[in-house]
Amino acid sequence: MIAITINGQHREVEADPNMPLLWVIRDLLGLTGTKFGCGVAQCGACTVHLNGEAVRSCVTKISRAAGQRVTTIEGLSVNNDHPLQQAWAEMDVPQCGYCQSGQLMSAAVLLRENSNPTDQDIDDAMSGNICRCGTYPRIRAAIHQAARAQQEGAKP
Repeated sequence: MIAITINGQHREVEADPNMPLLWVIRDLLGLTGTKFGCGVAQCGACTVHLNGEAVRSCVTKISRAAGQRVTTIEGLSVNNDHPLQQAWAEMDVPQCGYCQSGQLMSAAVLLRENSNPTDQDIDDAMSGNICRCGTYPRIRAAIHQAARAQQEGAKP
């Protein structure tokens, strides 16, 4: 059994230590918001937080996450009220939506580390997340909007 804390809840899973964290999250724990994209850490669709840092869960072994804190898109906020989630909806960011959980998880780390990012900061931080629909301008605008909301005191 491998113990992890996922979205604030202690969980134990029976898994091969080499199993990718993505498959533990999706198949063993039933949290399907984290998506499989490429399987080689190139697209960012599978991004989750491991102890607050963005990681690609498709190449992160569950053994690396043992005893650690994992946050998925389902744990970003209780009621989808994170400033990023609100900005995403207001700016109509998703088109097909497939990459959006990874986009949001990467953006959340960016805003935690940089409360007032420039366009270049955003582009650099989000460069590992591919949006096949090309909604990059809306993603950037939503990140700026969420940054302003956080600065104005919205709940992070």
